[in-house]
Amino acid sequence: MSVAEPRRIVLFRHAKADWPQVSDHERPLADRGRMDAAVAGRKLADSGISFDLALCSTAVRTRETWKLAVHELPERPKTVYEERIYEASPGDLIALLNETPDDAQTVLLVGHNPGVQALAEILAGQAEGDARERMSRRDFPAAAYAVISFEGSWKSLEPGVGTLVDYWAPTE
Repeated sequence: MSVAEPRRIVLFRHAKADWPQVSDHERPLADRGRMDAAVAGRKLADSGISFDLALCSTAVRTRETWKLAVHELPERPKTVYEERIYEASPGDLIALLNETPDDAQTVLLVGHNPGVQALAEILAGQAEGDARERMSRRDFPAAAYAVISFEGSWKSLEPGVGTLVDYWAPTE
């Protein structure tokens, strides 16, 4: 693949988690979260986006979200469970994405707020249609995702280089 072809990042926040007496990292999805994760997976499948790589936090709720969402996709991408996504800042997430091999055109990152929302806002120097307005109006609730495109290599990913091309969140 040429670095001149547009690349895409899908930033996917984990679905709604439960609050049992476990460490934050071990929190599972709530019933609502399990439902919303599957719906988000169907929406991603309907978008026609084909993923080359999925990067998923090691937290239980992100792994459960991805397991339910990926089941809805026509093809399962290579998945890497990455500890550095848990509690990552936008800068940490950009550094992680900068390590992506250039043969990957589309990457899905399953993570946590506030990092995922902040990264979407920081990367998107531009937006198509009403995507930014929808993201701002809804904030970035559990199971929401943003699709950002950019040109260049993964090493060139930095604030402002992307275009927010889509945003989706489950209905409340």
